[in-house]
Amino acid sequence: MKNIAVIGAGTMGNGIAHVFAQNNFKVNLIDISEASLEKGIATITKNLDRLISKEKITEDVKTNTLENITTYTSIPNGVKNTDLVVEVATERTDLKLKIFKELDEVCQENTILATNTSSISITKIAAVTNRPDKVIGMHFMNPVPIMKLVEIIRGYNTSDDTTKTIMDVSLQLGKTPTEVNDYPGFVANRILMPMLNEAIETLYNRVAGVSEIDTVMKLGMAHPMGPLQLADFIGLDVCLSILNVLYDGFKNPKYAPCPLLVNMVMAGKLGVKSGEGFYDYSESKKAEKIAKQFA
Repeated sequence: MKNIAVIGAGTMGNGIAHVFAQNNFKVNLIDISEASLEKGIATITKNLDRLISKEKITEDVKTNTLENITTYTSIPNGVKNTDLVVEVATERTDLKLKIFKELDEVCQENTILATNTSSISITKIAAVTNRPDKVIGMHFMNPVPIMKLVEIIRGYNTSDDTTKTIMDVSLQLGKTPTEVNDYPGFVANRILMPMLNEAIETLYNRVAGVSEIDTVMKLGMAHPMGPLQLADFIGLDVCLSILNVLYDGFKNPKYAPCPLLVNMVMAGKLGVKSGEGFYDYSESKKAEKIAKQFA
């Protein structure tokens, strides 16, 4: 397996393309927007330069990595003759189902179709294809070039061969693949999102302020990042979407999103990506200044 297509050039997509290309896979990076592709390549270049400055890679590795990536604005052209497609589109069920239906029609018969979804059912996605045995979840963590975990999610019909292939590919990327089954939120977000939601509830109920909540979890629980800062980093809209999947999937009130989270997303306060969430990022991407609403 050497020819890979990655659909989506955003934060996760360019990160996934980066790690495949740096490990000598040929990567077709696909996005409907030429501007997004240019931004994605610029981000990969910047991250490679950072690795060079830390003496973790050489200029030759950077050159080879960038030469391994070809950009496309067309799915049919971009997935031609690929062994694996990794879909990294927006976390919307309707969009993913549409993409996988098209992929099933235009990809080679033996191409494995993977999704980087953080919560949507692999079985549901696979059901729109004629190859459910070759559909699998490949959930990378952000930032992709740094984080070691890849959550490998088997759909109801995912074959042993497909699972083994993707586990082996993940190892070739220097990652640690961990196999889980297809239930809402899988493992990572089934455990993480209720914790983030509870931190937001704690703020909502005025038990403590933003900085205090994050400090307790960082210093008391040895978390590298406080839960409110982490929610901002992930994107509050993404957190809300995942919580809704959990709530819809389990019908358990413990997964119901906090009203404060719902209101912040409706108001466009999405965290780092919008410049404000629980922290104010207008001057720095670091969580140093509490947002005015919570100061």
